[in-house]
Amino acid sequence: MVLTVENLVKRYPGSDRPVLRGLSLSVGAGETVALTGESGSGKSTALHLIAGLDHLDGGEITLGGTPLSGLSDAARADLRRNRVALIFQQFNLIPSLTVDQNLSFHARLAGRDDPQWRAEIAGRLGLADLGARYPEALSGGQAQRVAIGRALALRPPLLLADEPTGNLDETTAGAVLDLMLDLVRDTGAALLLVTHSDKVAARLDRHLHLSGGVVA
Repeated sequence: MVLTVENLVKRYPGSDRPVLRGLSLSVGAGETVALTGESGSGKSTALHLIAGLDHLDGGEITLGGTPLSGLSDAARADLRRNRVALIFQQFNLIPSLTVDQNLSFHARLAGRDDPQWRAEIAGRLGLADLGARYPEALSGGQAQRVAIGRALALRPPLLLADEPTGNLDETTAGAVLDLMLDLVRDTGAALLLVTHSDKVAARLDRHLHLSGGVVA
């Protein structure tokens, strides 16, 4: 398994009820899994914990055989840099970098930038002629395609996506999802995608629903 989550618990200060109270799931190599749930159900919280961006209060997350609970912040950052890529709803592109520089950013940090693969990604995502542009000059669909390309340029074993088409209109969202799933399958990455849309979830291999802090 690329990812195993066992009995995950997360509480926030000032709240008596944990947002996650025993979440368990797994994602195998090359598998695409959708995680749905009502607003506030803990979907994004789970994704942030899996990415090592926050500390869990109970349970265990194992990435590629490595448990996260015993790792230092630096070790978790290193694991995230090398084994996990994230796609956010808000794109999170670096405004001072061009499209080409954004595409290469994560892979360069990991020492795995491959210009040929990056050029192929840019072409398949319709970004080949936009390499010199800055994020402020992009449409929402273009910016999200850059965010997807940046994540997949790393060829990560695990891709985490948080509502990756949530800010796009339906037509653009469908086209962007098609491109992302094609590239994910070509790289062999495992994908855990958080979405509120059952229509999007139906496109993936498995669909898990989060309710009351656990998979229902």
